Amino acid sequence: MEWIGRKNILIVGLGLMGGSYAKALKRLGFHISALDRDPEAIAWALREKIIDEGCAGMEERLVREADTAVFALYPGAFLEWITQYQHLFQPGIMITDVTGVKSCVVYQIQDALRDDVEFIAAHPMAGRETSGVQNSDDRIFRDANYIVVPTEKNTPKAIEWCGVLGRLLGCGKISVLSPEEHDEMIGFVSQLTHCIAVSLMTCSDNTHLADYTGDSFRDLTRIARINDRMWSELFLMNREPLLRQMDLFLKEMTGFREMLEKGDTEGMREKMRLSTERRALFDRK
Repeated sequence: MEWIGRKNILIVGLGLMGGSYAKALKRLGFHISALDRDPEAIAWALREKIIDEGCAGMEERLVREADTAVFALYPGAFLEWITQYQHLFQPGIMITDVTGVKSCVVYQIQDALRDDVEFIAAHPMAGRETSGVQNSDDRIFRDANYIVVPTEKNTPKAIEWCGVLGRLLGCGKISVLSPEEHDEMIGFVSQLTHCIAVSLMTCSDNTHLADYTGDSFRDLTRIARINDRMWSELFLMNREPLLRQMDLFLKEMTGFREMLEKGDTEGMREKMRLSTERRALFDRK
């Protein structure tokens, strides 16, 4: 297995996802080091023993000693970090990420990297509506979907290695998509759903909704507690796929509205039957 001999894992960006990676991999006996701009995040992770070493800012030794690196940074910050510090990587290091968009990031990172460093992109479909290392939890990976996102520059060894990482985290289904396929899919299953949740919370200014709602509204708007800086950046970087998915959703919603306006009971019931049939596929997973 490609993980044999890889024991020193560097986490760059110790927020919710970086911290959850650290917890999962430290439990398996890997030596975990971390870099983050926030000294409180590093201090908390050291106190809680989810990392072995850490530094607020840059510590060259931690980068030089790592044989694996996981980047949990915003896309722009990821590229900036690689440009500035990749000279510190040891030859042969494998690096991966958790970034929510790929086409606009993966190719730039791979083009910028030295030839003796391989970047294989990945996206664990796991998370929470909260942020920060204090909310990290490796249980979010249990049976979660995990997407490996290779390009023609990636070797079969790296693709296999990245899939093994997903298994080590505890993920269930491991899929392989191109950056373009990933971004189209993520525009629908993740970004569009966040747009819908935000819109539901902003289309009514009734401050007493919490006194009246049931589980359906709470379930639909759970992800409306959103990191505005991160998600706005992700939306803009995946603008075209997300706009296509928005248009498809608006078409469906408009069609449903017209059925309601016309009193088309059978049309609405047919949509509901199709919805029930498709949702059942999730229940069988």
